[in-house]
Amino acid sequence: MDVTQDVEGEARRFPVTAWWQALEGRLHTWVDRAQPSELGLALGTSILVGLGTGLGSVLFRWLTEGVSALAFERVPGLVPFPAIYFVLVPALGGLLVGPLTYLLAREAKGHGVPEVMQALALRGGRIRPVVALVKTVASAITIGTGGSAGQEGPIVQIGAALGSSVGQFLRLSNARIRNLVACGAAGGIAAVFNAPIGGVLFAVEVLLGELNVGNFSSVVVAAVAASVVSRAVFGSFPAFRVPAYELVSFWELALYAALGILAGLVAVFYIHVLYATEDFFERWQAPEYLKPAVGGLGVGLIALKFPEVLGGGYAVIERVLASQVVIGTLLALLLFKLMATSLTLGSGGSGGVFAPALFLGAALGGVFGQVVHSWLPALTAPAGAYALVGMAAVFAGSAHAPMTAIVILFEMTGDYRIILPLMLATVIGTLVAQRLHRESIYTLKLVRRGIRLERGRDVDVMQSVRVGEVMTRDVETVSADMSAEELAGLFAQTHHHGFPVLDERGELFGIVTIQDLNRALARPDFARLRVRDIATHPPVVAYPDETMWDALRRMAPRDLSRLPVVTRENPKKLVGLLRRRDILKAYNVAMMRRLEFQQRLEQVHPRHLGAEFVELEVTPDMWAAGKRVRELCLPDECILVSIRRDGQLIIPHGDTLLQPGDRVVALVQQGGLGAFQTALIGPDFCDTGASS
Repeated sequence: MDVTQDVEGEARRFPVTAWWQALEGRLHTWVDRAQPSELGLALGTSILVGLGTGLGSVLFRWLTEGVSALAFERVPGLVPFPAIYFVLVPALGGLLVGPLTYLLAREAKGHGVPEVMQALALRGGRIRPVVALVKTVASAITIGTGGSAGQEGPIVQIGAALGSSVGQFLRLSNARIRNLVACGAAGGIAAVFNAPIGGVLFAVEVLLGELNVGNFSSVVVAAVAASVVSRAVFGSFPAFRVPAYELVSFWELALYAALGILAGLVAVFYIHVLYATEDFFERWQAPEYLKPAVGGLGVGLIALKFPEVLGGGYAVIERVLASQVVIGTLLALLLFKLMATSLTLGSGGSGGVFAPALFLGAALGGVFGQVVHSWLPALTAPAGAYALVGMAAVFAGSAHAPMTAIVILFEMTGDYRIILPLMLATVIGTLVAQRLHRESIYTLKLVRRGIRLERGRDVDVMQSVRVGEVMTRDVETVSADMSAEELAGLFAQTHHHGFPVLDERGELFGIVTIQDLNRALARPDFARLRVRDIATHPPVVAYPDETMWDALRRMAPRDLSRLPVVTRENPKKLVGLLRRRDILKAYNVAMMRRLEFQQRLEQVHPRHLGAEFVELEVTPDMWAAGKRVRELCLPDECILVSIRRDGQLIIPHGDTLLQPGDRVVALVQQGGLGAFQTALIGPDFCDTGASS
């Protein structure tokens, strides 16, 4: 059979695929012929993604409401035991969601935002198109059947997947695909919460981590387009109806500051409980596709006493904002909403963490407001004002996104009069949370996967590159005895921004920058100055055998743009210079290595081999603590992959010494997890573990 016959046969067997490929080919041909300008292509694709995300948010809300109406209004009249049925509804939802995400798109479980951040940082924004469809259905079922989760995580992932799909379909560059992912995410937030400015800030502050005019413009256009679609269907009303609150007295700001501190503590507790629950379900040896049903059953049992924990809880939040919930109920809801959310998402349900954070903040603020208002009724606003501020502060603390929290809450309520307390408590809550817990509720999941983001880029990859691999070896230096006037001429001639300084013995004396020269020009004795008089001595240095991550941490506090590289044997022997362009080179080298590793991993994916990655922490009471890897009784079906220790990634060898607190990652065949665990517990259990 020739090639033509083979292609025709494929088209007959898969007519939809053939039709799609034909459409894709015609579109690419048209784009190549039309040659649209870069600005036109950027605006056109941004509008397309924004409109698509707005329409997707409308369909998602309709689907969620439809599932909820079916589960809680129509079916109860058909069952003989409605009380038992209400307990089982979230479990039934989990029973549907578990197999759906397990078989079609595991990225769709949980709150979804970390997966979008990972795609932006590591895969050029590439997200599988099927993720949008699976996330839509799975989240609608989870939330519609009472799962304690919000709509923002799903719609962010849905919009991001749509933007990524458009970029991939048009074969755009990685930079444009990443931008379209941000456009989709911003459009999702704008459409769901009627908050276009907040959606833009979420995309820039949380996802991209950096701001430039090109990104900002496209994201704004997409958010506006999505908001137009959403408002055309649902109207332009704020997400919450809030009474008119204002600052009663400037002395009241001290109380809002105290609320910010409490909000930061609650945010950190929220993160810890959510991920502890997720760890519990991951360690539990049960079929993964059944775990969401178990989490849903737990939610149903909580809802027996407190049905307010079901779903996103927007109606309850409005009651709290109107000061209509008593303090005892608020305290109970603060605890049980946290438990219900952790069970829903930790077990593998699909939904967002934003709405639960608002719920927790409203409950906390409501309790705080009722207490202070009863003490100081003449100096304080009603409890609902504190509930409103608490919503923003808890979300900001958990997401480490104060600007997004402030603007979204302002847009969701439409009230500007309480903006000062809102800003103060939100910033304080964020600072407290960052002080107590470095990672946000979004980035913690990535850190556990060995991905540490800074300004939207994975900086943990820098641990795989040594300074000696990327440093500039042919370094131009200056003498410590050179005059400052000669140095000025050299700067003008070479356009460099700094030079290492050597003394008369050819050893490193210091480093001199153009900023040092500019400061020296203002001195009256400039004509008599030598380089040694204005150089930084002794300089901050790097070593060839250390990681780029170590060097970057040394540069960051003083915003240094270059480091002399010296040998450990002789700290005055200059062997190279580490500059900012070398940092970019190191990042590209590290990313290439990671991509190569991911490609190899995809070729030998654990699921294809009947294996999985597991992570265990070495505790002080374990036999493995203080032992070398070669001393462990590891089973044949287990391979150690990495060890994370104090933020450092270690590739284990036979001589690697395990320490308490180490997080050990291993590739384990199915059925071998027990043997791996017992190998860390102690040799007395090896035989039992190996045979289990």
